[in-house]
Amino acid sequence: MSANYALGLLGAATTFVVVFEMLRRRRLREKYAVLWIVIALGTIVLALAPGLLTWVSRVVGVTVPSNLLFFGASMFLLFVSVQHSYEIGRLEERTQTLAEELGLLQLELNQTRRPSSEADE
Repeated sequence: MSANYALGLLGAATTFVVVFEMLRRRRLREKYAVLWIVIALGTIVLALAPGLLTWVSRVVGVTVPSNLLFFGASMFLLFVSVQHSYEIGRLEERTQTLAEELGLLQLELNQTRRPSSEADE
């Protein structure tokens, strides 16, 4: 087995271990774990059948197979970045709404407590 195959398999195995450990410790949500497991499986397939990347690059019309691999990886990372940007924006909006609701509840609580303390005086 050449070093390239071994490196690909080692990288995929490491990805599996890290993803499952993060899932076990509840540090990674399942929907993101699926993406990384698919990437690890793809890495295993490419490590065991390197001719597949060459064949796909010929079909697509890319001269250098590694360029196709880097393009695919770049598009995947772009997709992950856009997805995370969407999630962050949604969470920021939800946090602002919750903060406003908490402020209104605290104001209401202060207003209900104030008249009873004034009546005691």
